Amino acid sequence: MTRNSWIILCLAYIIGLLSTNLFTISNLSLTPQQLCIAIALVSGLALICGVLLKTRKISSKVWLSAAIVGILAIFYFQLRIPQPGIDDISYQVEVEPQGQAIVTVKGKVITEPRLNASHKIKFWLKAEEIEDRQKVSGKLYVSLPLLQGTGVNLGETITLQGILYVPQNAVVTGGFDFRSYLARQGIFAGMQGLEIVSNYDSEPVWGWWKLRRRIVRSNLRGLGSPAGQLVSSMVLGRKAVDLPADIRDRFVEAGLAHVLAASGFHVSLLLGLILKLTNRFTAKTQLTVGICSLIIYLGLTGVQASVSRACLMGSAVLVAMVLETKVKPLGSLLLAAAIILIFNPLLINDLGFQLSFLATFGLIVTMPELQSALDWLPPTVATLIAVPLAASIWVLPLLCYEFNVVATYSIVVNILCTPLIMLISLGGMLGGVISLILPIAGSFIAWLLLYPTLLLIGAINFFTNLPGSSWAIGQISLSVLLIIYSLLLSIWLNRQWRKNWRLILMFIFTLIILPIGYQHFNLTQIAVLPVQPEPVIIIQDRGKVVLVNRGNYHSFKYTVLPFLAQQGINHLDYYINLDRQFSSDFVNISDRIPIKTVISQLQNTPENKQNLDSVIKTDSFQIYCDRQLPLLQLETTKETWLILGKAKLNSTEIQQYIEQNNLTKKPLTLVSPVLQLDWMLLNPDNILSFSPQKKIIRQNTNISNSNFYNLKEKGAVIWTPQNGLKSTFNKLSFNSIF
Repeated sequence: MTRNSWIILCLAYIIGLLSTNLFTISNLSLTPQQLCIAIALVSGLALICGVLLKTRKISSKVWLSAAIVGILAIFYFQLRIPQPGIDDISYQVEVEPQGQAIVTVKGKVITEPRLNASHKIKFWLKAEEIEDRQKVSGKLYVSLPLLQGTGVNLGETITLQGILYVPQNAVVTGGFDFRSYLARQGIFAGMQGLEIVSNYDSEPVWGWWKLRRRIVRSNLRGLGSPAGQLVSSMVLGRKAVDLPADIRDRFVEAGLAHVLAASGFHVSLLLGLILKLTNRFTAKTQLTVGICSLIIYLGLTGVQASVSRACLMGSAVLVAMVLETKVKPLGSLLLAAAIILIFNPLLINDLGFQLSFLATFGLIVTMPELQSALDWLPPTVATLIAVPLAASIWVLPLLCYEFNVVATYSIVVNILCTPLIMLISLGGMLGGVISLILPIAGSFIAWLLLYPTLLLIGAINFFTNLPGSSWAIGQISLSVLLIIYSLLLSIWLNRQWRKNWRLILMFIFTLIILPIGYQHFNLTQIAVLPVQPEPVIIIQDRGKVVLVNRGNYHSFKYTVLPFLAQQGINHLDYYINLDRQFSSDFVNISDRIPIKTVISQLQNTPENKQNLDSVIKTDSFQIYCDRQLPLLQLETTKETWLILGKAKLNSTEIQQYIEQNNLTKKPLTLVSPVLQLDWMLLNPDNILSFSPQKKIIRQNTNISNSNFYNLKEKGAVIWTPQNGLKSTFNKLSFNSIF
């Protein structure tokens, strides 16, 4: 077979895997209907390509083989989807809240313990036994209190006590889907650990994690915290070290998340350093030293997809040197992708894998053109500009599709910070190698990187503190994403299109901004997000935005902020806090999104606080904030909403409020974090709350006409004037719940 034939077959395999991603949004498996559609898409694409590319002199047998390979890829993907075994520990999870008893589980730690966002120790446990020596299988995501989890090591067998639970799905579009993330790793249950009962094994004698720990400790001795963790993360990837959350978030907001993930950039630096140090040796010696170095680096970083791709391409370069031939960059990139996806086809849905290949593709096909356009600059400066710009052109559309946010200054930050990043990464690699042999010498080299590292942190803080450092653009549809990449490919492949690249880029920007802007200034809706400890309500009316409640900071970060980004919201006109207890969460919220006016029952909130009895008027709503009661009254033309805070209220207080304000003329919707029996006497038309207590519902017969929306289930509840209340779960009457 010719080289072009192999390229077509590799592309067919990858396209077959990608076609499954069109339907696997909340569930990894495809339904029979979705499977048929995916097969039809792959077969149709092969047929169209065969007709359009006749001039390439590729036989029909190749296109037929490509269609077969693509279809087989779909079935192969389905076969590799993790499924729980018949004795999987996930079947031991109690469904009812009152049944969440403390259990004892014995198993082996299979990942290196790390800190999670809640400052607990997290790791994966391969379960072996539960309770009375009952044999189980499967893996658990375990979190432990810091004091209990300190000292747990990879490879140890431990027995611990805790509560099993089912991981949570994303409650809003764009939010973090914890259940799907773990399911891709073959984990179907989590454990909220309380304490470790016993350890059966001593610390393992050897392991890659021990070498990583040696490097991290050496950097910490030389640089302190957080500079030591940052350098370690820049060399080994953030999965190898507990990087402080604020530093990590700053880099992500600045568009430098790739710096904290071991990737092709790091492998390129390592390979360049090795070739420079071994340039006096023969090509075979360089090949041996290079391959060994790449294997060691791959082991130290934990065999991540982006590093695997870069190491495969680096190995191809070394082999080509020995054979005295040239490497086809695109061919080696495609081959590396196919090899990795043969071993693990589920990586096709991994965002890090996708971004890594897109960035490398951009460097291969776009950077030469950019360097030619910048030939009036010194070569070094032209390269510093062309590298981040070429990668960003191909990566930004996917990032916008996934996160609905653009890091406004990302290209500028990448250009200005690349020299510092290269210096710190090279110095960190050199110090890491030396620290494996002599930790004190490694710490000294790390100390030499102190001021460059502090300068990098200062630059990131400066840019992320600028107004509009991140900009929510709203949700981009999959069809728009495909159109954008089709246009970018056309610019690359067609010279005539390349001449009009400015007009095409303007069209792309219009394609993204115009629909989002139109929706933002014409949308009227109320969204109730089911987050703890209290529902968060987001009111939008033709460009004006009101946020009621905040939830805790964790839920705000992983649920509320993604929803705001999906809606294209970049500021809040009003933030209303119904909680009477002060929380430092407010400071964090105001740091993440600008707030014009705050209305709160607290006395120590910012100066722009308004009186609680003030009225907020928009085109479609009137919002009244009561001074005495922790509640909010929202009036539409046809309905009345009462939004209650966490403080306990009884039906008498609410009834008096309803009578005093003459609220009986319109249908009533009640939103509350807690459902109480005496509220049922109000007989509201709709109730939005978390799971009701069975005894309360069974004892009450006066609420059969009320519609209950269970906020504990997946999905937000959305109200619009045209459709009323809609949710991702079915609306039920109380007498049909049980």
